[in-house]
Amino acid sequence: MTQTIALQIQQPFSDQLKKGFPLISKDAVDARRLPAEQGTLKLMDHHNRFIGTGYYGVQNKGIGWVLTTDPNETIDKAFFIKKFKKAIDNRAAFFSNENTTAFRVFNGEGDGIGGLTIDFFNSYYMVSWYSEGIYSFKEVVYEALAETVDYQAIYEKKRFDTKGQYIEQDDFVMGTPGEFPIMVKENGMTYAVHLNDGAMTGIFLDQREVRLAIRERYANNTDMLNTFSYTGAFSVAAALGGAIKTTSVDVAKRSLAKTIEQFSVNHIDYEAQDIKVMDVFHYFKYAQRHALQFDLVILDPPSFARTKQMTFSTAKDYPKLLKDTIAITAKNGIIVASTNNASFGMKKFKGFIDQAFKETHTRYKIVEEYGLPKDFRVPREYPEFNYLKVVFIQKID
Repeated sequence: MTQTIALQIQQPFSDQLKKGFPLISKDAVDARRLPAEQGTLKLMDHHNRFIGTGYYGVQNKGIGWVLTTDPNETIDKAFFIKKFKKAIDNRAAFFSNENTTAFRVFNGEGDGIGGLTIDFFNSYYMVSWYSEGIYSFKEVVYEALAETVDYQAIYEKKRFDTKGQYIEQDDFVMGTPGEFPIMVKENGMTYAVHLNDGAMTGIFLDQREVRLAIRERYANNTDMLNTFSYTGAFSVAAALGGAIKTTSVDVAKRSLAKTIEQFSVNHIDYEAQDIKVMDVFHYFKYAQRHALQFDLVILDPPSFARTKQMTFSTAKDYPKLLKDTIAITAKNGIIVASTNNASFGMKKFKGFIDQAFKETHTRYKIVEEYGLPKDFRVPREYPEFNYLKVVFIQKID
């Protein structure tokens, strides 16, 4: 790091940080006082009293994170080793579980370092960086990680381009490069993972408990529709859970090959399943025209999407999307409504659900709900960092 800058935090934000809130809001400081380059921040209140040490790094959530409230603690390799060891200790049960070999080892602010996550994929580690500020610590972070864990290889994802987008690069960092796909286990299911093939790996680890629920309690003897299906991970869980048939729909051309791969590594005949490369919004119209009805529907759209014909945002458009889903869901069928949009909470999400059912004059019952799994640790006092919201809804009539 090149510099440490004293930065005064305005009230009421200084009181919030003193209580342990880790995010430094852009409204907490005088923008004219922000440093010109990345660096550590010595945070002070308006009486010039020490609040904590953090770093300057612009993310969509704010302009940096508090790392420690101990005035004598230095942000060095020993600091990161301490944080990593504690995180690993907290996940001992995951490391010893032979049926699950992919999980989150370090979850940003939940483990004490906002803007940094580390995932484990069967002896491979993937580090994700969410701002240039935290990335400026990369040398000591990688030294600390290499001294803390045994690894086959370490890969990275830099996710701090414009609007938090992934930066294309060779993602290999150190170790012995993997031959992809590598196979990981999740509650006994197998998934193919690629760590050096763009932004995505092939599986969203935060949905692990949801996939298990689908396989164990909801899929048997159903006709299942998986919208925004990505690589078909939910479809695999449903097929292994006894679904009569699965239909996977995603607009991305690569979703076809990726979904075939996931079925194949689980010894499922992909030709007995439907895999459609098309716009989900168009598929809803197609399904209604052909009077298709599904017993189980997965609705897990991206927070924001743009096609040639339309723009979609979960914060504005989820009720309409859910209304389209209700129309093709069979009586007593289950809709798995999901979003990872962090800009609103579960209460507002349930409001979207209620709105959609009321506007379609349909009764419903909430059967189950999920947030982030245990390996995705969040600060206990600040549930707003628990971005995942999943609700299992039964359509009654």
